[in-house]
Amino acid sequence: MLVGSSQFDGSAHLKRLCFLVSHVLAACSRVLCRPGGRHTWMVCEGFQFILMNQADALLRLGVHPHFKDGVLRQLWRLYLQKSRQAYCVNRVRSAKFRVGDADSDSDSAAEASVASASGTDGESNPCSSPSSKGGSDWSGSADSLCYLTPRQRRSHRLLSLKKTLALIHLALVWSREALTLSDLLGLVNCGSVPYVKAHEQLPEQMKLFGKDALLFNAETVPSHRSLHKEAQDLLLFLQLPAFPPISQQTLLHPGPLSLRYLIDANLPGELHRWVCRVAELAGLFHESIQTFHPESQPTLPRYDLQAAALIIVTMKLLFGLDDHTEWELSNNARSTDGEGAQFNLRRWYKLMQTALNRAQQRRDQDTARRQWRAKKPIFMRKKEKWWIMKKKRVAEQLQMCFEKLSSQPSGPKDVTTSSFKFCWGEQKGADGPSLHHTLLDGVVGLKDDLLTPHHHSYWHSSLRPCKPRCQNHFTDLKNTLPNSFVWLLELFCFILDVKPSCLYEEVLSVERRVFAPPTDRARLRNRTETRTRHSAQTSEES
Repeated sequence: MLVGSSQFDGSAHLKRLCFLVSHVLAACSRVLCRPGGRHTWMVCEGFQFILMNQADALLRLGVHPHFKDGVLRQLWRLYLQKSRQAYCVNRVRSAKFRVGDADSDSDSAAEASVASASGTDGESNPCSSPSSKGGSDWSGSADSLCYLTPRQRRSHRLLSLKKTLALIHLALVWSREALTLSDLLGLVNCGSVPYVKAHEQLPEQMKLFGKDALLFNAETVPSHRSLHKEAQDLLLFLQLPAFPPISQQTLLHPGPLSLRYLIDANLPGELHRWVCRVAELAGLFHESIQTFHPESQPTLPRYDLQAAALIIVTMKLLFGLDDHTEWELSNNARSTDGEGAQFNLRRWYKLMQTALNRAQQRRDQDTARRQWRAKKPIFMRKKEKWWIMKKKRVAEQLQMCFEKLSSQPSGPKDVTTSSFKFCWGEQKGADGPSLHHTLLDGVVGLKDDLLTPHHHSYWHSSLRPCKPRCQNHFTDLKNTLPNSFVWLLELFCFILDVKPSCLYEEVLSVERRVFAPPTDRARLRNRTETRTRHSAQTSEES
């Protein structure tokens, strides 16, 4: 029942609020009867500390404070309430998440409120109280065993580090921040946002050992596909309303986002108008397609992959990318510099290939130097502590020896955090000269007073929609695709740090919207709605 309802009972609400406050205070004041007096803590409290540290890291990088206080905090409360881990007495019967007016384009659209009504039907939360083993030598937390049961593993309620990133991604999209999913994963990879060693920042009162290692210890960063799926499942589980609209002024929109990727890939600025025209033909320019809505747009868009796919489709329209047409157009382009210089694809390819090789080498070196092991290991058993610490000391001694022999630090070099993979211009340390000012006169021209590409043909793979459970075909088709197209695909995969199969799927999706017959488009839309409806039913049943 909402607070603003006319049937709101103030006394009953006050009693429930007092009960919840006393319950929380009692949980915070419990102390285990062990030597050292460690506090009893729940798993959700540990993840709350990690989520807070991740949000604070984004605030230090320039994200608006309203992202944390107005959106992420309310999403976290709603998740705890929906999963019956907090903010509930027994069973939560209703919960609503409202963040202002979805039609508003201002920051006031992100003001959040969570209202709930709890029933007293006699059912208690099985994970709200410490189990008999939760406070023993099995784990440091009081309820970790509740999270490791087969039933909890099959449900969407199981807390994990990947779910914290999914919550942050949803909050960033709701806040319309200029951080895509690939940007978030890039910040996690470089260590700017804690993830792999996030448990090291927990307070001293929260001792991790035993079964906690299965929940708080992460050795790899999730992929783009898996994290997007986690965010989509979380959307269905939380039953969120329509998000604030992603207008053309929002940096997540294909217009501004594609311009950013054009600059990073050192492509001409004139190409942006053609990308926008392709987006309009594909129906991706309207804000209703870019904004999540539980009914009209139930799938969370992959903004970064979508913008990169639009650029690739535009390059195919203008240059062919069939291993023949693009080189013929390059031969006809004038080789001049300065004002009025024409864009030459061959020159751009050589420049990008050199910069790409250097960037890949730097990334591989940083990955090899990065310390993936935590300084504070989590012990599964107390008996294993002595030999784990011994292995840690031996590894540190070997690391010091190799560092002295190589005369180089073992850790990665400190670099400034940036969303751009390359730097173009005449300044020191740039990857090469900028081609953003070059013109497309060699590939487009006036025809009937309209700018028209000189290249009139377009090739594409089969646009027939696959079945929902069909696997990706990029691995099988890679050898049959033109080399120039595969190279461009891998270039943007490096910029976004995604697998080529993911970006290839998005390219096919854009091509279906532009070139597929209307019957195939309707069939694809129906399959998407059916798949989303089936996922929602599965989430509700679990």
